[in-house]
Formats: sequence, structure tokens, C-alpha cells
Amino acid sequence: MIDRIVHEGREVAIIIRHDYHCDGIAFFTPRTFSQQLGYMNRPAGYVIAPHIHKPVAREVQYTKEVLVIKSGRVRVDFYSDAREYLRSTVLEVGDVILLAFGGHGFEMLAPTEMIEVKQGPYAGNQDKDRFEAVDVELIRTEPQAE
Repeated sequence: MIDRIVHEGREVAIIIRHDYHCDGIAFFTPRTFSQQLGYMNRPAGYVIAPHIHKPVAREVQYTKEVLVIKSGRVRVDFYSDAREYLRSTVLEVGDVILLAFGGHGFEMLAPTEMIEVKQGPYAGNQDKDRFEAVDVELIRTEPQAE
């Protein structure tokens, strides 16, 4: 299953749930994103020809990060660009999320291991603008999309 978090017509995040399945290849991000998120399901014996990626100049304005939940459970809180709380969702083992726009925060609901992939190098204080989290009493964890 694919869960798309959208605010005012802008995709904030894309979640590939651990139970997602399709044949072949599927990409979930638009061409305007500086990070692609895709899924491949290929049979034994399928060959991807050896290749080298050519240098291509790309402009990156917003850091996009991909998290792979290796173990545990984590709640993700989504915020608008104006730092307004939108909603929350829980990620489980095997879930993958692309955080594209807006803000986000996390609470580990169990000991959790995550793998993070994003553009680098990390720019320190220039990279993030931290702000106050939503009051825990206001958190709304919505059901997963179908």
C-alpha cells in the first residue's frame, strides 16, 4: 500500500508500506522532485545491464530524506511549511518513507533502527530550522490509506 501525505495540494511525504507489492517497476515521485522513490519486483534471472551514471548537473533546493525502518516502530508527525501540525502516522518494520516538503518530527515507540538516505553533505545549522513539537494531547494518528 502507498500512503501519500498531502497538504494544500503539495505532497509532504510518500510512504511505501511493508506490504506493498506490484509486478515490474513503479516510481512514486514526480519528475520535479530532486530525489526519486521507486520500487522494483523482478523475477530470478532478470538482468539489469551494467551501467555508469553520467555526471548531470542538478539543482537541489530542499533536502529530501528517505527512511527505511529496519526494526522497531516510530511515529512521524507531519507539519506544514508554516510549522502547523497536520497529522501523524506510525511506521513499522519494512516501511519506507520519503519526506519531501514541510516539517516532521519523530517519536520512537519501541527501540528502532532506521536507515536514512538524503542529499549531502550535511550542512549543520544551515540545513535545519528546529521548532517546538505539537502538544502530545493534540496528536492525531490517522488510519493508513488504502
